[in-house]
Amino acid sequence: MKKYILLVITGLSLHSMKAQDISDAMRYAQDNLTGTARFRAMGGAFGALGGDFSSLNVNPAGGAVFTTNQFAVTANTNTSKNNSSYFGTKTSDKENSFDLNQLGAIWVFTNTNEESNWKKLTIGVNYENTNNFDNRIYSQGFNPNNSVSQYFLSHANGLPLNTITSNNFGALNYSNQQAYFGYEGFLINPVTDTGSNTQYISNTPSGGNYYQENFTTTSGYNGKMSFNFATQYKDRFYFGLNLNAHFTDLVKKSSFYEDYLDTPGSSTSTGIQSLRFNNELYTYGNGFSFQVGTIAKVTNELRLGISYESPTWYRLNDETYQNLSVYCADCPNGTDILVEPTTYNTVYSSYTLRTPGKYTGSLAYVFGKLGLISIDYTMKDYSNTKFSNPDNENFLRNDNLSATNNDLNSLLDVTSEIRVGAEARAKQWSFRGGYRFEQSPYKNGNTIGDLHGISGGLGYNFGRTRLDAAYSYSKRDTQQAFFSQGLVDTANIESINNNVSLTLLFDL
Repeated sequence: MKKYILLVITGLSLHSMKAQDISDAMRYAQDNLTGTARFRAMGGAFGALGGDFSSLNVNPAGGAVFTTNQFAVTANTNTSKNNSSYFGTKTSDKENSFDLNQLGAIWVFTNTNEESNWKKLTIGVNYENTNNFDNRIYSQGFNPNNSVSQYFLSHANGLPLNTITSNNFGALNYSNQQAYFGYEGFLINPVTDTGSNTQYISNTPSGGNYYQENFTTTSGYNGKMSFNFATQYKDRFYFGLNLNAHFTDLVKKSSFYEDYLDTPGSSTSTGIQSLRFNNELYTYGNGFSFQVGTIAKVTNELRLGISYESPTWYRLNDETYQNLSVYCADCPNGTDILVEPTTYNTVYSSYTLRTPGKYTGSLAYVFGKLGLISIDYTMKDYSNTKFSNPDNENFLRNDNLSATNNDLNSLLDVTSEIRVGAEARAKQWSFRGGYRFEQSPYKNGNTIGDLHGISGGLGYNFGRTRLDAAYSYSKRDTQQAFFSQGLVDTANIESINNNVSLTLLFDL
């Protein structure tokens, strides 16, 4: 009778799925084009314009451009499609989501003293879902070289066997836990069966041609609450400050499957036949950042803007759940084996992440009541991204943050982003279009590729109420490795996002 081995690690709190690496950092370091429909329709090019709630996220001086108290709410639908190619096998998956993407209000206080050069003060509050994590990626194919056993070997080699076999699973760090999975799942064996052994070999069939599947889903959001303070000096200068509170909540699930029935030299009656390794990561936390900026009217038509956004300082917490099931024809210890460590409540210390700051220069030309054109240019140094251990804890999910930070510094680069937007007006109607280009944050340009996006939309002004609609499209290629070490072969992912936004704005 064929036997099934089920290895399950479970706990009162979830365990760490994966030590912090570059992909974790990039999830929070990269921006997404979100916000009001007018902002999205014009490609986010609002740094020298202001007068829009989402423009405050580019240049906080834009708050002083408002002339009346306003309230706005934005609903958003997004469809993400991911086309994968893994060793020549092509697959596709997509995810649809809906949310209230933006909610904000601003109050304008006009200075009644006509002799004063300070014309007005504005105070605003705006919430935006700056990143929607809802996504699905499915990849499959035959790997000619590497089995997932290489992942477990990479964690086990150099580790004494008596550490892996310790019953106190909760006291093991992340890397040791992964070695435990490989050993208890019969995927790796010690070279010598002694407690001091530190070398291991794979127990999966050799010869390559491993059939592999990887299915990843993410859900959650990254939110930003901005408190905006802006002022107008004379008729030509605007200054602003944002104090930003950040909130994040992410659930990431992955399921990796490997089958050996088509592997050269494998047998349907002996040894390991297949396995499935499931991981679930829950990340939550908060952060802080600030922004300063100014807008100058060079002439009544020409406007210039410059702004700075500080790094975001996050404090994050991770909880995960993992299980490994192995289908084996003749492994020991019975037919259905359930392995539960005597200590399975593992709590890892929280950590901090500093994302890079950025500078934005902006130019806009306003053709009176006929319309306008606007350009934003942003520079961002992703190599300044950094993890840290502020509490100096010994039990971290990643016990080598310095090595990860070295990778961030050596692999990531300074990037440029260009946004272009235009608007034409005809009576109560407005017609808009935009383009966005963002360079790859990686020096190799391939791990995450360049982003290209186009957008368009229209609006209708009812007087004290305005309705705006927008459609945006973006495309970016990435290379996804299923694991951070050992099995690092990548699937080529073409990610396409289609978004429709609707904003309702009221004068108060």
